[in-house]
Amino acid sequence: MRLALEAHVSALGLKHTSDAKGNLLVPLGKSQSPKIVVTAHMDEIAMIVRRVEYDGRLAVGPLGGLFPWKLGEGPVQVLAASGALDGVLSFGSIHTADPSSNVRQADSKSIDWDMARVVTGLAATDLEARGVRPGTRVVVSPSRRGLLEMGDLVSGYFLDDRADLVAWLLALEELAASDLDVLFAATAAEEVGGEGAKYILQDLRPDICVALELGPFVDDAPVSLNDQPTVWVTDSYSSMAASDCDLLARIGGDLGMRLQFQALTRGGSDASASANQGLCGRPITLGLAMENSHGFEIMHRNAMDELARLTVALLRQL
Repeated sequence: MRLALEAHVSALGLKHTSDAKGNLLVPLGKSQSPKIVVTAHMDEIAMIVRRVEYDGRLAVGPLGGLFPWKLGEGPVQVLAASGALDGVLSFGSIHTADPSSNVRQADSKSIDWDMARVVTGLAATDLEARGVRPGTRVVVSPSRRGLLEMGDLVSGYFLDDRADLVAWLLALEELAASDLDVLFAATAAEEVGGEGAKYILQDLRPDICVALELGPFVDDAPVSLNDQPTVWVTDSYSSMAASDCDLLARIGGDLGMRLQFQALTRGGSDASASANQGLCGRPITLGLAMENSHGFEIMHRNAMDELARLTVALLRQL
């Protein structure tokens, strides 16, 4: 993902660097300590091997907020040291009345990761020889990564945060020739606690971090699946300043947008997780309205352009 972004940034004629955490950093302006950082994260939720069992099945757990029922049974790739191996995420057969079986346990409780296994068809010794061990990552197979288009909507895995990276690039393109002192950062490890952003901000301590995210459709903070950006006024980690909410409402009005303000009861962004640790003064999280977060996500095809337009207007007024 970082290599793909580097190619786009280079095509814009912009300089970039990477740090030890894997973040991609694109500075605008001349300041060595910009007071504004704009992030979108590169990482995706995935699985991690917990153990290789005697019969070669892989016990896996979540890396980030992934739930097994969001994926179901289907093809995955095991990112072994020797190269990617095909596998299938499995929960077992249904033709049994055995109360210890996964299917009978699922009659009375939610499916959890203890029930999941990845089957590769290889013996434990073969997997070891190929570099599969606890800590090996397992991801959704490329065969399941296609996009489904439904009129004005588009759906697929990992639009969080791939779609926001498109908005990030569009905003960067618009501002490439400006004299704004802003650091654009495509971050690593956001899904496991905002580690990439925190690594950047611990030394920089900017006034403002603007995170580009999804705007999840949830019952207690609903949004419409249109192209209008969302604004996280609060989440599990931090709350936006009321003055920044007012600023965005004014900017949105000037742009003819109907911004969708959300008070989320769960979740966090690069901005809010960093603000929670005192690493930035003002967290601002802007999003793309999205259904099925952390699953086969659905969004409006024009939402990326509108989010980029809002981001550019905001940066020009901060």
